[in-house]
Amino acid sequence: MSEDIKLPALGEGIESGDVAKIHVQEGSEVKVDTVLLELETEKALLELPSPVAGRITAVKISEGDTIKVGQSLFDVDTDGSGGDSKQEKTDDKKEEPETKPAEKKEKDTSEKKEPEKKASKEKDTSPQKAPPQTREDSAEQKKTEKKKEEKESSKDTSKERQVESLPVPAGPGARRLARELGVDLRQVAGSARGGRITLDDIKAYTKKKMTAPSTGPAVQPEPLPDFTQWGKVETKPMGSLRGKIASNLTRAWNAVPLVTQFDEADITDLEALRKSQAEFIKKMGGKLTVTVLVLEALVAALREHPQFNASIDLNEGIIHYKKYYNIGVAVDTPSGLIVPVIKNVDQKSVAELAVELTELSERARNRKVSLDELRGGNISVSNLGGIGGTGFTPLVLPPEVAVVGLSRTRMQPVYKDGKFQPRLILPFCVSYDHKLIDGADAARFARTLAERLENFTGTLLQG
Repeated sequence: MSEDIKLPALGEGIESGDVAKIHVQEGSEVKVDTVLLELETEKALLELPSPVAGRITAVKISEGDTIKVGQSLFDVDTDGSGGDSKQEKTDDKKEEPETKPAEKKEKDTSEKKEPEKKASKEKDTSPQKAPPQTREDSAEQKKTEKKKEEKESSKDTSKERQVESLPVPAGPGARRLARELGVDLRQVAGSARGGRITLDDIKAYTKKKMTAPSTGPAVQPEPLPDFTQWGKVETKPMGSLRGKIASNLTRAWNAVPLVTQFDEADITDLEALRKSQAEFIKKMGGKLTVTVLVLEALVAALREHPQFNASIDLNEGIIHYKKYYNIGVAVDTPSGLIVPVIKNVDQKSVAELAVELTELSERARNRKVSLDELRGGNISVSNLGGIGGTGFTPLVLPPEVAVVGLSRTRMQPVYKDGKFQPRLILPFCVSYDHKLIDGADAARFARTLAERLENFTGTLLQG
């Protein structure tokens, strides 16, 4: 019996991937869970195991191909029959009755008669030719037609202006929602009495617009010039991961009205604590970094400011406030930026977070994270302090509404207890979605995070 192995569902929103490596060939014997291929999708490198045991009789794809969910990949002979099903199909085709010669002749003669009949009808019903027009007549006719068209178009324009000037029937609540969503009320069909537009009408219109298939990018990129006219050029393919990153960030930039709040935290005491516990954490298999400590402080800040642990649904006009704390951490890899997610941060100790982040980062660099480990984040942290710089503006990736960016720490004099003291200062920022979060909220959130880092022992004691 021949088994057709197809690409299974990969997860919500993922419809395809690129074949990175094929591990089998025709004639290969496979067992259940034998790895057939490696698939590059989004930011993860997935292994596709065989669902059956048998012998590969056909490999229908090649390395580098982009394959879709449900696409046929391999044929596997599961009982050693060598693919009898294909032979049966060809036998079935042979048994189909052929058209008899007599029937063919009848068809040919009937087809010949039909066009003859049509031709005779056309001769009989052909209209009499109209007398030829003079040049003057035709010119006069064109002028008359042009004037008619101009009158009709001016009437249509005046009607449109009259319609546009009329007030759209809608209540204050509907008008406010339309302003918030950027909806032109004239484009919305009202379902209430007299064509009045309701909140549900605006939601339905927005949902339809959001789910409508895209006909192409909102702004077409301008064609590039021929760079070889100025010198030597090396051209390389973008690659699936870089292409996915470009697509996701462009979508994020278009979807989120982004604002960034900058602040600083005095982490002199926190750094002393980190150094004192670093060796202990190392023995457990983790690395105690500033990022790990920020994760702990961030949960406390999110509890005080729940709108940063939320997602906004414009289609339904609702906000989802999450009661769990999943935080993504940006990891710099040779292939590009990957953001694995640590789940339930509030339920883990600093030591557990350090070990998990160390292992997760290593798997991300080797492209071995699963799709589940890349999803479900409520907020993200990006730390560029190890590289340098004084500040940056990270982008928010929906459905998240905020991201925290950490920059390089620096020693600077701070006036404290009546004198200047050298203190270790951590510059950081919070980029946020202005649709849900106001500037004052962001400033308070940043201050809370700074205070939690500055009094980290108190943060731990408060849980």
